[in-house]
Formats: sequence, C-alpha cells, structure tokens
Amino acid sequence: MNGGRVHADVVLTGGRVWRGLREDCCEAVALWGGRVLATGSAAEIGPLVGPATRVVDLAGRLATPGLNDAHMHLLPYGTAMIEVDLRPAAAPTLDALLGALKARAARTPPGGWIVGRGYDHFRLDVGRHPFREELDAACPDHPVYIVRTCGHVSVANSAALALSGIDESTVGPAGGLIEKQNGRLTGLLAEQARELVMDAMPRATVETLTDAIERAGRDLLSYGITSVMEAAIGIRDGWSEMLAYQRAHREGRLPVRVYGVLMGDRNRTVLPEAMAAGMVTGGGDDRFRIGPVKIFTDGSFGGRTAAMSRPYKGGDAQDLGILCLPDDELREMVREAHAAGYAMAIHAIGDRAIEQVLQALEAALDAMPDPERRHRIEHCGWLTPDQMDRMAARCILPAPQPAFNYYFGDLYLTLAEPEAVAASYPMRTWMERGLHPSASTDCPVCEIAPMPNLYAMVTRRTSRGTLIGPEERLSIEEALHAYTWASAYGSKEEAIKGRLVPGQLADVAIFSRDLLTAEPDDILATACDMTILGGEVVFERAGAAG
Repeated sequence: MNGGRVHADVVLTGGRVWRGLREDCCEAVALWGGRVLATGSAAEIGPLVGPATRVVDLAGRLATPGLNDAHMHLLPYGTAMIEVDLRPAAAPTLDALLGALKARAARTPPGGWIVGRGYDHFRLDVGRHPFREELDAACPDHPVYIVRTCGHVSVANSAALALSGIDESTVGPAGGLIEKQNGRLTGLLAEQARELVMDAMPRATVETLTDAIERAGRDLLSYGITSVMEAAIGIRDGWSEMLAYQRAHREGRLPVRVYGVLMGDRNRTVLPEAMAAGMVTGGGDDRFRIGPVKIFTDGSFGGRTAAMSRPYKGGDAQDLGILCLPDDELREMVREAHAAGYAMAIHAIGDRAIEQVLQALEAALDAMPDPERRHRIEHCGWLTPDQMDRMAARCILPAPQPAFNYYFGDLYLTLAEPEAVAASYPMRTWMERGLHPSASTDCPVCEIAPMPNLYAMVTRRTSRGTLIGPEERLSIEEALHAYTWASAYGSKEEAIKGRLVPGQLADVAIFSRDLLTAEPDDILATACDMTILGGEVVFERAGAAG
C-alpha cells in the first residue's frame, strides 16, 4: 500500500493510451488484479507504482485495448499452420502450388491425405482453379484436397474423389456444386458438395485439435489480438472441437479469450450436444464463453457462390450464386434456436441470402420478441438500403470483414459493377446507423494481421491501391473502435472489455508507432510490440522498447 492506495501490477506511461472512442487519450494506465485500476496523467498514476510494479515506457508509442477479431476460425487457423501453405505469397504460380503439394507428398506415406489451404485462382498466374488431373500428376499416390482462400470452394484429385464416392454420375447435393466440364469431373467442389470429401477425411484427435488452438492463439498474441470469436466450433470434427476447447481452457492452453460459435447447420451441427450440456449463448467465463448458433446460407463473392439478386459479371442470367437452404428450412432452424435462448450468427454475403436470413430472424423475433438478443449476420457484404433499415429496426448486427476489400477488392471489380463494389461492406453507413459494425479477418480466409484491416477501413484501398467507395472511410479512432468496443458489443461483453477504463479487463496492445497520428501508408508497417492479457505480459517483440 502507498497512502492507503494499491500498488499496480503494471503501469504503462510515456506515450498515449487510447481508452476508447468516447474517452480522451491519457498519458498512463495502471493495471491491477487483471483489471484496469486507473487512467490519467503520468503524475496521477505515479503514486500507484510500487517496488514490484512493472513500469513499461511507451516511449511515444500507442497503447490501445487489446484487439478483438470478431469473426475468425481459431482452430482451423491452427490446423492450417501445419497444412500445405498455398497462399499467394507462398504459391504465386500454378507450378509453385503443385510443387508445394509434391514436396509434402514426398514425406507423407502413400495413401496419406495431402491438404492445402489458401490458394486464390484470381492471383494465380493461370487465372483459374487447378484441375484434378494436375493434382493427380503432382501426387499420384495420395488423396489431395486443397481449399480456396474463401473456404467455400475446393479442388480434390481423383483419389480423394474416389474415396468420397464421387464420380461422373454423382449429382451435386442441394446447396452444393460438383463441377463437370464435357461430362468429366474437374475436381472443383463448392459449398455443401465439399462435405462429401470432408466426411471421407480422417478425424483429428482431441489432443491434435487442442494443439491447433494453442498454436494459433499464441500467434494471435503477437499481433495484439487478445479476444476472438471462433466462428464455427464443430465445422470439421464435430463435438471433438468443443472437447478440445474445454481441454485447452482447463489446462491453461487457451492463449486468447474466445467467444465460441456453435455449428448448427443442416449436416454439420453440435447443437444437440450443446443443448444436452446446457450450453446457451452467454454461458461460460471471461476466457471461454458460449456464443451464437452458426448456419451457412450462401458462399463467397470471390468464389461466385454468394447468393445475389443480380448475375455476376460475365455470367448468364442464372449465375446468381448458391443458396444453401430453402426458406422454410432456414426459418424453422432459426425459430428453434431462438426459442431455446440462442443468438444467431448466420453466414450471408449476397443480398439474396441476406434477405432470406432477415425474413427468418424477423419471423422469430415477431413470435418471441427479444430486442437485446443481438442476432448477427456474418459478413453481410452486399446488402440493400431496405435491408439495412430492417437490421437497424431489430438490432440485427453486421459482422463484416473490411479486409475483404483490401485482399479481394480487385477481384470483386471483375465480378460486379464498380458502384456495387463501392457499396459493399459499408462501415461508415453502418456506424452512422447505429449498427455497431465490428472488425474481423475471417482468418484463415484473410491474414490474421490487423494492420491491413485497419488500413482498409481508413483508406478503402485494395492491396493494389484501388480506391473502393471512399465515402465509407473511417477515422483511425473509428477503425480501432470497430476492432475493440464494437467487437465486444457483438458478443454482449462491452461491459467488461473493449475500453481501457477502470474495472474493465486489463487487455492491452502496444504498437510500434502512434497510429493516431500515423500516415495511412504507415499503418501497414506498424507492428505489435507488446500484448497484455488480464494484466500479464504475454507477448514482447524482440528488440522493442519497454
């Protein structure tokens, strides 16, 4: 004690502390007992420094609340980290992609699965998806399954197709596509057709899944990310994924705070097990909390599977994407989950899918009003003004990924008219309408790194510099707000995190420069120097000050 005052565990001083959009910056912050103890000037916080207090000199850098990625796939990201890396930086050409698969096959016993993730046909030198025959040639003794960056389109080789029971006579399932050209399989599968291959793949053990959670979480800490929404528990390995999260939490192997979404789709659901275990949205603790129920209604815009009301550019009148579910089936699924007390987090990117989702949510809310349920539409990229009005009226939240425009905006311009692309992911309009848009990456669809996301919100420029809808730009403070408070609001946790004010969780990110005064292009070159979770330093960048 010092004059009856508690000594802080950690004090940050000597720079700027951004407390939140509605609060001013301050010079210093004191952390104690896992919470923010006090904020103020260096002189005001000075008496809270005791013999055991760690004092971090910000040295002109910026401290913010820990970032909260409001929609990403933590467990699949951890899995992808040890799969074949097919992202454009690693495999920019078809030959490089095939070479990476061949190299993995060389050290995999014959018959073992070769799985790769992250290719983007738009950025490959051939400008198309790989064909199954090309995968066959690279890996003649192994089943191969590669996933496009969006996660909604994949390509399988002949061995993988055979193990999945797919041949030229196989009819694509409802809500899915098995592509054929001249009556022959190309290997390309979209949406629910992918499940035929996924079901043929070996299941991971709970220990392997736990390792993936821990591996991915530790990586996130290096970016200043302290909280995430895990967007689909059960999507690949069913209830084992929930068991892995419980194990990670129990054994202290859950590096970040997780809001865990429950898969409740037609063929991929953990909802019965969750109900039997008494798991309902909001249950849990500050480290692992049960989130909403996830349903897929369409695919991705870049993969031409988002359900649109207007055809994709260059396609015929039927080139409108894919609706995964009939209207009545979705409505009943939503009604049942809403009646059981769950919030919904429904994937819908195209305006046709968003309309289907809104009708289902409106019907549930009409029958069982709950203005504070905070149902969400995940992605919600291409919507109409009328749909936005209806979302505002029912407190239905968008959960967008501004980084989509950064990574995929140039592809979007080949698929839709410029004015439609400019209106996609309208962060400013959403914010002005009181819809509290959060920020997220959908990693591993996009890189987990937050700086491209912040840059995209502030500039509305793609990775190639193309300007898309400048009227939707945010200030850097508004962009940070989307990545902190608004993400917490989307999980009904704004009372405990998202700002650096007394009583909130002591989750802090310290960046290598003051983002509030940085030029937009400097945002991309900014790194995380330190991450604090619950008052404990959990990441320090080598060579950084402090």
